[in-house]
Amino acid sequence: MPPIFARAILAAAALAAGCSGSPWNDPYPDTDARANILYTSFSERPKHLDPVQSYSENEYVLIANIYQPPLQYHYFKRPYELIPFAAAEMPRALFYDAKDRRLPDNADAKEVAYSDYVIRIRPGILYQPHPALAQDARGRYVYHDLKPGDLDGVHAVGDFKQAGTRELTAADYVHQIKRLAHPRLHSPVMQLMGEYIMGLKELAQELAEAEKAADQAAPRDGFLDLTRFELAGAQAIDRYTYRVRVRGKYPQFVYWLAMPFFAPIPPESDRFYAQPGMAEKKISLDWFPIGTGPYMLTVNNPNRQMVLERNPNYKGEAYPAEGEPGDAEAGLLKDAGKPLPFIDKVMFALEKEQIPYWNKFVQGYYDASGIASDTFDQAVQFTGQGDVTLSEDMQARGISLQTSVATSVFYLGFNMLDPVVGGTSERARKLRHAISIAIDQEEMISIFRNGRGIAAQGPIPPGIFGYREGKEGINPYVYDWADNAPRRKPVEQAKQLLAEAGYPNGRDAKTGEPLLVNLDTTGTGPDAKSRLDWYAKQFEKIGVQLAIRATDWNRFQDKLRKGNVQLYFLGWNADYPDPENFLFLLHGAQSKVKTSGENASNYENPEFDRLFERMKNMANGPGRQAIIDRMVEIARHDAPWVWSLFPKDYTLHHAWVKNRKPNTMANNGLKYQRIDPAVRAKMRREWNQPVVWPLALGAGLLVLSLVPAVVTFRRRERQTATTS
Repeated sequence: MPPIFARAILAAAALAAGCSGSPWNDPYPDTDARANILYTSFSERPKHLDPVQSYSENEYVLIANIYQPPLQYHYFKRPYELIPFAAAEMPRALFYDAKDRRLPDNADAKEVAYSDYVIRIRPGILYQPHPALAQDARGRYVYHDLKPGDLDGVHAVGDFKQAGTRELTAADYVHQIKRLAHPRLHSPVMQLMGEYIMGLKELAQELAEAEKAADQAAPRDGFLDLTRFELAGAQAIDRYTYRVRVRGKYPQFVYWLAMPFFAPIPPESDRFYAQPGMAEKKISLDWFPIGTGPYMLTVNNPNRQMVLERNPNYKGEAYPAEGEPGDAEAGLLKDAGKPLPFIDKVMFALEKEQIPYWNKFVQGYYDASGIASDTFDQAVQFTGQGDVTLSEDMQARGISLQTSVATSVFYLGFNMLDPVVGGTSERARKLRHAISIAIDQEEMISIFRNGRGIAAQGPIPPGIFGYREGKEGINPYVYDWADNAPRRKPVEQAKQLLAEAGYPNGRDAKTGEPLLVNLDTTGTGPDAKSRLDWYAKQFEKIGVQLAIRATDWNRFQDKLRKGNVQLYFLGWNADYPDPENFLFLLHGAQSKVKTSGENASNYENPEFDRLFERMKNMANGPGRQAIIDRMVEIARHDAPWVWSLFPKDYTLHHAWVKNRKPNTMANNGLKYQRIDPAVRAKMRREWNQPVVWPLALGAGLLVLSLVPAVVTFRRRERQTATTS
């Protein structure tokens, strides 16, 4: 048989063989086809995995599943609710006056000199296996006194031959709080926590002086033994109990206890990682975490993939047995009481481009996905009634859509110090209300956000205590309640308000000059231009001219600090789910110009400010709700913002992924999710069948095209043989 025919037959055989095995485009090994692995991605390498420094969403996706703060958020309940994590029960603040006398729980904030939070952790919690905790038969740490050459061939913590563990203690939490003050770690919350945790600022100064003295004496590795220093505001009472003392009355402190900043770190890890040679090999806590949470980082290659694997020492936590209404009906409580976590391994692959990521999700190689603007129409469609549904292709694949309102607010702010749009006069207030009515937020959300958002009625988003639903929650200065829904007031009413403000048809009644207002923005590019053109048209509806002043971010910030703006765009993402974290943006004491605070509108209302001081220290309840209602009413009346929108998050997941519910405050949701690898493998095969007939046809055509050449060649061979 001629070689060319043999190769064609072998190629056809290979094609046939490929049809019966794993999909040809499968990016994962065949051995993992039915493994209990969750596949996801990341687009930007994390900078910090040390919980004292990390303060970024892409970092929290990892470390929130590795570390175990004393508290966490309930996975299902809304409004968001704190529950114990490592703590045995929820801590309760104990209030004391300046003479150390105990005060009642309802003590006025003015009487409270300090608050004590006594936290008891559950016994029996163990750290993940780690070489920093490895001990020999005598109880000596194996890797705490490394000699030159001991790190040869070591490039990661997994390269050490031995690993150990020990029980979590209260002192580990105290140690982490001390690390906030470490002079080399530069924690982003040190300044804020220094205002509250007693003695933390003083400890920072003491540690800075101690480090300087140590470097002068022996500048070999810079190890600073924090166990030798005391912190008045954080002390271990016994093996499982510690106390945090904060100045005054600060009820929001409990929310910080659910953040990685307050997760435990064993002192042994500091000593282990501070040894000579570690930093040069990037072997540090910032690269290789050590935690007691459900997962541990086993692969850290940010140029390719990062892998979390089940912590074999994690135990004692069960899947929630209760949620909010509708969770049971949605099947979210079927696993109630089962031990966590469900998934053995989570693989994060680097994906810098959205389209390749989306294609892999559709093929089943990623288990869940967000929706970018480039792929929105492929995933989602709107009904004639405006409802959101999945496209037919997504429905055919059994993909589910989940939507949630983020704990964020976007707004168009007025500078209240500006002589035209600012101030407390009735003229200025009516001008701001006219502009608020004219800007059709619903249209903006539909055009520029694919419907992903809801028009804001005030500063507090859904899911946060103080938010009001329905008729009682609308902004009556901009909306009417009709047909059981808010309806934006007509433009004619905005024009009437504008005339009452002294600008009939958009012109100054005294001078006849057109009203011109300036909008400072950092937006650039075609998308930004189309949005800004749209905003200009909204102002044109009432005869007002809008001038766009584009600038870079640094210049924009400088303008805000100096009050050199009229209108501006900003947004705010919640640090914690409390109304104080949103209402403070309108607190007079936070004025950007006066105090460099976060109140960029420089809004100041004496009644609002008095109520804020009362509200911020109150526990959630009817009394606090009543004060919040009044504050929101004042802000709506004064209109320092055009209340723009609360963004909506859209996420998709495949049918084999269970127990997913959006939670914008908690980042440790991996432990609740469950997958069915068998169903996933089956669907991947069905969706990724190779189309081999073009190859087979091509091979056949190739063979046929070579037949004349083969016939000619053989004819010449015979002629040559005959001649000879």
